[in-house]
Amino acid sequence: MEKNLNFLRKKIVTTAKKSREGHIGSCLSILDILWILYQDFYEKNNIIILSKGHASLGLYTVLNEKKLISDENLASFCQYSSALGGHPDKNKIKQAYASTGSLGHGFPIGVGAAIAKKIKNERGRVFVIIGDGESNEGTIWESALLAKQHGLDNLTCIVDYNHSNDRSVKLGNIVEKFSSFGWNSWEINGHNHCEIKDSLERSNFSLSAIIANTVKGNGIKRMENQHEWHHKSPSDKEYEEIMKELSTS
Repeated sequence: MEKNLNFLRKKIVTTAKKSREGHIGSCLSILDILWILYQDFYEKNNIIILSKGHASLGLYTVLNEKKLISDENLASFCQYSSALGGHPDKNKIKQAYASTGSLGHGFPIGVGAAIAKKIKNERGRVFVIIGDGESNEGTIWESALLAKQHGLDNLTCIVDYNHSNDRSVKLGNIVEKFSSFGWNSWEINGHNHCEIKDSLERSNFSLSAIIANTVKGNGIKRMENQHEWHHKSPSDKEYEEIMKELSTS
């Protein structure tokens, strides 16, 4: 079940170096979650929304591996006239259900999509990935209240809890917070593929919030929990050392 995703980490770092853009740390904290979502839950009737849109390069890399985005498109990341910008644009790639990047917007869009499915009596689930920093936005909790009021048992929120927000406002126990809003909520290791898959399956038929404990920059030692890598591309020397590490681990 567990798959070494270093080949994807290499692709993320290489693309970020070429473009001199990309939030590598955030991409790596959700890479395992994205992989399982698109490996096991990417179906015609399901909707996947990356609300923390600054981690778009992680999304594009997984889509590329699944042959949903071409190598040429991925290589054009953040270049002039590229369809793949620093944040997903639904008008440029069909795999982006929502244009995200301004934090707190993707989750309410997901709630609306889940309501629409209920109204139309459509099958399928809506999965939304949000960040812990994003959880400071009032729209997150307004949407959580609305989702409970409408009984959206077809909605799953996945919180990328990489603790990047701890320097400003500590969120405390997010499981208890979502539970107090009437959600079925629990925490997992956000880098354990079995736990991720089991939790996503468990979320079927219930309004669920999965709090995924993650490490920003996961899988690359120099980047793990290092805030400087929130938005930074590697130098030639750093790139060489990172590629060596990923080739031997």
